[in-house]
Amino acid sequence: MLWGPRPKPSRGPKPALSLDRIARAGVEIADAEGLPAVSMQRVAGLLDFTKMSLYRYVPGKAELVALMVETAIGEPPQQETVRDWRRELRDWTHRLVTVFDRHPWLLDATVGPRVMGPKELAWMEQALAALDGTGLTGSERMDAVVLLTGHVRGIAQQARAARPMGAPEKQLAAALGELMREHGERYPALTAALTSAHHSGGQDQALEFGLHRILDGLAVLITERCAS
Repeated sequence: MLWGPRPKPSRGPKPALSLDRIARAGVEIADAEGLPAVSMQRVAGLLDFTKMSLYRYVPGKAELVALMVETAIGEPPQQETVRDWRRELRDWTHRLVTVFDRHPWLLDATVGPRVMGPKELAWMEQALAALDGTGLTGSERMDAVVLLTGHVRGIAQQARAARPMGAPEKQLAAALGELMREHGERYPALTAALTSAHHSGGQDQALEFGLHRILDGLAVLITERCAS
């Protein structure tokens, strides 16, 4: 269903549904209530069809979720024609963060052994292509993409946990601040760091801080390779 021609039901009347429509219905439910709320029954009900009729198109929930992931992640955005690996990876990371922010359930749906669809692999292809010509090995380019994706997932995980209470770093700072008021003398380094962050306005920068440190590390490695 992800890679071949979209199959048509082998029997019964003329198809009244499509895989795209079914996937969009699943995404709608997951966006509103999370991935556990998605079931063949719920999707069929949203589409005003019976559960059994849905099985003529999708064999089960695993296949449904795979289609939902492909629909939610979409095509990677077009990159600028000017080649700049650092800017390309920075923009790629920001856009991937936006996808996870729109569809937090992707955190649950994109783990473990599974078949990836062409759109999801196109995202990986775009990030790897940004590192072409940098001198990094194929393994290093793959590891760089995994590292960036892991950073995005970590930020998305924090953001999901914080909903609807606000920014995760502000939550953490508030909770730690309360503890430090009572026990700060036991944790002087933590107290000093929190105080400095508060006065400098340096909170809620985890995405950018981590992203730039990853890119800085890649830049050092790329410079070494170019010099050798």
